[in-house]
Amino acid sequence: MKLNLKNPLIFFDLETTGTDTAKDRIVEISYLKVHPNGKEEVKTKRINPGMPIPPASTAIHGISDDDVKDCPTFKQIARSLADQMEGCDLAGFNSSRFDIPLLVEEFLRAGVDVDFSKRKMIDVQVIFHRKEPRTLEAAYRYYCDKELTDAHSAEADTKATYEVLKAQLDKYPDLENDMEKLSKEFAAYNNNVDLAGRIILDENGVEVFNFGKHKGRSVAEILKNEPSFYAWMMDADFPLNTKQVLTKIKLREINR
Repeated sequence: MKLNLKNPLIFFDLETTGTDTAKDRIVEISYLKVHPNGKEEVKTKRINPGMPIPPASTAIHGISDDDVKDCPTFKQIARSLADQMEGCDLAGFNSSRFDIPLLVEEFLRAGVDVDFSKRKMIDVQVIFHRKEPRTLEAAYRYYCDKELTDAHSAEADTKATYEVLKAQLDKYPDLENDMEKLSKEFAAYNNNVDLAGRIILDENGVEVFNFGKHKGRSVAEILKNEPSFYAWMMDADFPLNTKQVLTKIKLREINR
C-alpha cells in the first residue's frame, strides 16, 4: 500500500552507545524519506560519539570504537541533518520512547534547536503492540512474511519498519491511511509535554510533574512557590529537552 502523505515522512533508526537518552550517544543513523509522490531516499551515516562504545552495545549492533574513529561527530552533521528533516513527519519503531528523545538530546547538545512539537509522529511499535505484541523481527515476519536477517543494523531496521507500516495498513481495515490520524492515535504518550515524560498534561490540560515528591502537581505552581526546585532540576541529571521545556514554562509564567 502506498502511504497517503501530505508531508514527507522520515522513517529512521539509531544505533547508540546505550539506552539512556540523557547520557548515551548516536553511533549510526539511518533514515528513509518517503515523499508524497512516492519517491524514496535512503541515507545511512556512522557517527563518532565522542565516548567509548561499551562492548555490550557493540555486541548488539556490531559497531566498535575503531569503526567510528574517523567518522564525523553529531555536531558536525547536525545542521545538515536538521535541514534534511525540515518539514517532515517522523516514524520509527519504539521511536516515541527512545529514538526521538535521544535524537533531540543530540541536536540540543550540538546547539541546533529543532522543534518536533508540530511534527506528526508515528510509532509503528505502538500499532504493532496493540495489534500483535511482539518484536520488530516478529513484526517483519508476521506482516511481511520475511526474515529480518540484518536485525540491529540501522538501515535494515529502518527499511523493515517502513515495510511493516505499509503491511499494517493493508491488513487492518480500521487503520486509516492518514498520517495525522495515525500520529494522534499511535504516537504512544500524547500527554507528554517533554519527550521523556517528566512533565505531562493532566486531564484538564494543565502541565504537571510526573515524578518525585511533586508528582501530579502544577509545574507553574511549583515554580512560583518553590523556585529552588527549578534550580535543582537544571543542575540534576535530567534530559536537556526536559530542562528546555521547564525553562519555557518558567519564562512563560514570568511574562504573565
